[in-house]
Amino acid sequence: MEVKSQQLSVADPSRQLLRHTVATLAYRAGKALRGAPDSFANFRAEAKVRTPGQILAHLGDLFDWALSITKGKQEWHDSPPLPLEEGVHRFFASLEAFDAFLASDAPLHCPAEKLFQGPVADALTHVGQIAILRRLSGAPIRGENYFVADITIGRAGADQPAPKHEFN
Repeated sequence: MEVKSQQLSVADPSRQLLRHTVATLAYRAGKALRGAPDSFANFRAEAKVRTPGQILAHLGDLFDWALSITKGKQEWHDSPPLPLEEGVHRFFASLEAFDAFLASDAPLHCPAEKLFQGPVADALTHVGQIAILRRLSGAPIRGENYFVADITIGRAGADQPAPKHEFN
């Protein structure tokens, strides 16, 4: 299927919503990964369930893929899991690269909605899986009112602000 490139300005509402979603994903992933023990990367809830390290590798792959799609050169790679700190670094680096492209004036080579329904929505699911695996591994994260969270477009890295309203 051939898709024409979209010349959406940086101020385009769909591009801005996509960037806000990326910032939301960064915030939630930061919370799910912050303070996790190194052993968490290899935690296995069940034989057929991915480890957090495998999920992190997949998340990095998703945003490498998303960036390749936006540039009109779609490529997929299956990366091996890394130690936790390296996997976290790789994921946030790929997320930041994707956000930087969205922040540029470069045209998207696909509809923003397709990016949302594909790699971005998939990543939201996987960050939720990591949060659940934290609880199952005995290292739960606290619940939070994300409506009041300090989520800012352009903040797509691991350095995220402290939660404003957590609960047990």
